[in-house]
Amino acid sequence: MDSTAGKLAIEVRNVKKSFDERLVLKGIDLAVQSGESVVIFGPNGAGKTTLIKILSTIVTPTSGNVVIDGYDIKRQPDKVRQRIGVVSHNTFLYNNLTGYENLDFYRRLYDVPKDRINAVSEMVGMQTRLHDRISNLSRGMQQRFAIARALLANPHIMLLDEPETGLDQQAISLLWNAFRSDNGVKRTLVLISHNLERGLEIADRLIIISRGKVVYQIARHSIDLAGLKEAYQSNTKVTL
Repeated sequence: MDSTAGKLAIEVRNVKKSFDERLVLKGIDLAVQSGESVVIFGPNGAGKTTLIKILSTIVTPTSGNVVIDGYDIKRQPDKVRQRIGVVSHNTFLYNNLTGYENLDFYRRLYDVPKDRINAVSEMVGMQTRLHDRISNLSRGMQQRFAIARALLANPHIMLLDEPETGLDQQAISLLWNAFRSDNGVKRTLVLISHNLERGLEIADRLIIISRGKVVYQIARHSIDLAGLKEAYQSNTKVTL
């Protein structure tokens, strides 16, 4: 039996975010259970990436509260960072360093054993390219190392902003095998995607964000595909 069942991994309460005069998030409420996979859809500019950046402690909310694994992101950001893995379409790797040097830098930040570098490199199929400089690797290979970095500390909460960018089909399979579990415990996933098929495959719950608000959400077992498409189109004026 999964000991995380029934626990909240992420709690977002009335979160708003402004950039200068522009209100991007207009009061987001979201609760994610430990082990739950939540997929977020929405048009460009809806506020999805801003929400992920807030959950990742990269951006501070203008107002509202966020608690991740029991820790407040404003008061205890270091504790939060130790519990999350973040993958986006930007790799945030150091191009002048090798894959190994990048992973070694990050594993020292979080006091992770050195042998974890080989373990995560194998997970993403990059163990033979560890000593190549990042700038000499293809975009897909760079993304694999970004995924390996996110897995270094065995986080049970993964925040994913279109993580499949640049990956071929083989790499995508490796990606989701690595994301789904942490030593047999199902990871908590929050995924931003424009891929409906992937969302239906992964999600326990689907959410649509539009104009800075959650406008629709439904559990996977209750999904009616036609209804989902209609809800998306009516809230975003974009075809899913």
